[in-house]
Amino acid sequence: MALYEHVFIARQDISNAQAEGLIEHFSQVLKDNGGEVVGFEYWGLRTMAFKINKNRKGHYAFLKSNSPAPAVDEMERLMRLHDDVMRVMTVKVDAHEEGESAVVRAKNSRDRDDRGDRGDRGPRGPRPPRPPRRDD
Repeated sequence: MALYEHVFIARQDISNAQAEGLIEHFSQVLKDNGGEVVGFEYWGLRTMAFKINKNRKGHYAFLKSNSPAPAVDEMERLMRLHDDVMRVMTVKVDAHEEGESAVVRAKNSRDRDDRGDRGDRGPRGPRPPRPPRRDD
């Protein structure tokens, strides 16, 4: 069996629970066809770079699987037929990355980042004087 990574985007008007239900549904499709899901992540509702079917946002999901090619083909076929799924991408990989994906790591580091700190720029200092008003 080969190792695959799958990313799909679901419509923005479904709930988070429904999006996570889609992950479980498509994981079950892989299992029913002789594959196994090694891991999955729900990346949340994210803004897309361009509109897809009049949607500006989408629920992103990521799956790691160890499956035969027919199982992946069946899952992709069902994803393309599903009304809530807008885009699907499957990539065959040599090895799965350990731990969480780069998207989750970036999101976690952004959440912990303290935005109030000005870093090494120092204090703002005094503002320059305003120019005089003209009353014409």
